[in-house]
Amino acid sequence: MTEQQPAPRLAVLGAGVMGVSITTLALARGVPVALVETDPARRAGVRSRIEHELRTAQLMGVPRGPLGELAVTSTAADCKDSDAVIEAVTEDAEVKAEALAEIDRLTGPDTVLITNTSSIPVDELAGRIGHPEKLIGVHFMNPTYLIGTVEVIRGPRTGQSALDGVDRLLGALGRKGVRVADGPGFVTSRLLHRMINDAARIVESGQATAEDVDTLMQDCLGHRTGPLRTADLIGLDNLVDSLRVLHRRTGDEGCRPCELLLRKVRDGEHGRKSGRGFYTYTAGGWT
Repeated sequence: MTEQQPAPRLAVLGAGVMGVSITTLALARGVPVALVETDPARRAGVRSRIEHELRTAQLMGVPRGPLGELAVTSTAADCKDSDAVIEAVTEDAEVKAEALAEIDRLTGPDTVLITNTSSIPVDELAGRIGHPEKLIGVHFMNPTYLIGTVEVIRGPRTGQSALDGVDRLLGALGRKGVRVADGPGFVTSRLLHRMINDAARIVESGQATAEDVDTLMQDCLGHRTGPLRTADLIGLDNLVDSLRVLHRRTGDEGCRPCELLLRKVRDGEHGRKSGRGFYTYTAGGWT
């Protein structure tokens, strides 16, 4: 940013895995963030989580200048003066629609509303707010500070002003946006989540271990981390929610969550964030 181009004022709704990751990216790029989290326990620990993510990013070689200012709040009213608001709450259409409708009522016509949904069509959410032209989808991938490309989803009712606002925000965040058409799962989730589901079915059948599946996908097909390590990074609970959305909206049986994924979620094995998923995680990595 320059004196002529001040940092955009950003608000993020939700201090879950993606909300914290997006906030970390913005702060590292000098963008101020108002992070809204209604759960008191999650809100109380969010600053230490963000500090941990910032240290991790630095250890992984991510350049870091002066940090943006962070405000942690419990009320959506603190978003009213933001240039852009990113919704990163749970992957539930009703919860997302309610959050976006509230922000729409609180903000002016120039505020860009961004949903970080991985699977719900943007226009489905746009139909639930008063000004659908303000809404656009931007699908960040975790960890956002390492992955420099995002999906940008322009719904049928998304206005040019929202598209221009997202371009400005992504420029400030140092991210490349690839524009795709609206639809369940867009491109990345439609392909990746079904692949992860199939990989989990192979492990469930006993044909191969999680480690073997990931090694083959990494070494033979060039997948950066392997599908099951990726699943642990996404969060198996989030993955199951997204697969259910895809299954309901496409009818694709390949998107019905397999029993192994469902069992892990029931047992609290949600991946890296819970310490155990397909792998067991320690402070130093996975085992």
